[in-house]
Amino acid sequence: MQIGTWGGASASQTASGATARLRAGLFGLERKFGRRLKSAILALALALPFGLAGQGLAQAAAGAGASSAKQPASKASAKKTGNAAARRTSAGSAQKRVARKSAAGRAAAGKPATKAVARTSGSKTAVRAAATRRVTHTPAPPRLSVGQSIGLHQVYDPLALHSSVALVLDATSGRVLFEKNTHAVLPIASITKLMTSLVVLEAGLPLGELLQITQADVDTEKFTRSRLKVGTRLTRDEMLQLALMSSENRAASALGRHYPGGFPAFVRRMNEKAVELGMTDTRFVEPTGLSSANVSTAVDLAKLVVAASKYPLIRDYSTASSLIVEAGPRLVSYRNTNRLIDRDDWEIGLQKTGYISEAGNCLVMRTSIDGRPIVLVLLDAEGKLSRFGDAQRIRSWLETGPRPGDGMRALAQPSRDS
Repeated sequence: MQIGTWGGASASQTASGATARLRAGLFGLERKFGRRLKSAILALALALPFGLAGQGLAQAAAGAGASSAKQPASKASAKKTGNAAARRTSAGSAQKRVARKSAAGRAAAGKPATKAVARTSGSKTAVRAAATRRVTHTPAPPRLSVGQSIGLHQVYDPLALHSSVALVLDATSGRVLFEKNTHAVLPIASITKLMTSLVVLEAGLPLGELLQITQADVDTEKFTRSRLKVGTRLTRDEMLQLALMSSENRAASALGRHYPGGFPAFVRRMNEKAVELGMTDTRFVEPTGLSSANVSTAVDLAKLVVAASKYPLIRDYSTASSLIVEAGPRLVSYRNTNRLIDRDDWEIGLQKTGYISEAGNCLVMRTSIDGRPIVLVLLDAEGKLSRFGDAQRIRSWLETGPRPGDGMRALAQPSRDS
């Protein structure tokens, strides 16, 4: 009895061939995909007509056989590729370890470092470690004045002044009303400009003559700024007022340069005038006060204030509130550097302020307190406003306190405020 045919062959022949093809196919599938997939395919084959399953599995076996034939070459290629990838991975790992060690070394040295970032391009691997050092700007400690350096602020005075040097004189009798470190030789900053104006006026030079600011007037000592640009032309009169009222350094320099004989002759005359006034501990090297080599004492500066007060122009210009000048194509407004000038309760006949770091904040005045003409010298105040506070403290003491007989002297002992 014939079971049936498939493609013209007998059932027995078909079954026999299909069985052989099925075994070959399952063997190839097992080698290629594993036993689990082989079992699943076998179950599917049993559910299909036998001949169709055998033919399909035979084709699968043929594909598996071809794959098996190619497998040795594929395995060799994969092995080479895997070895290359392994070498690249090994190299990348080594570079990462080096980067980590470098970062750890920087951390041990106190240097912050960022993580190494690996970037791969094609077959080449580059590891870039970006180590960044954090930049911190620590503010520089404030520069000590000469008075602070030699301990003048440690001297106790009953008025608790912030100035390390103070002198209060009765301008009529010359009696000392208060003194503190009055013979200390210190830089005097722009108090220098009082002597500059004295020498200019004493020479009788024409005040209406135009003077020009040049590069020689630019500050190369302290590198201070000025609104008088190079090329500005002002009269000697305007330069004088700006130097006294607003402490304009380029104006003072121009006054010295336009002196007969030039700058050296002007400085020489400044020192000669100091000797004539009995300022034995005073020395000048330039007319602005920017140099710390311009030095004096409170006793000497009181003599300079008295001498300068005899010139009405110095009194007027040093106490003027403001001035507007034509500095080239523009108008420039200047104000007085002494904040007490605009106070109605102060009667100031002459004044000059000054500051450089070596000198501290300075102030000299000729004023009237409680109906008496007073010469006041304050040097090396610790703060910008402290000199004005000290002047107010001295004035209150003179107005409300007992009138000193022989004067009050600060004692050379540690300050109670320190």
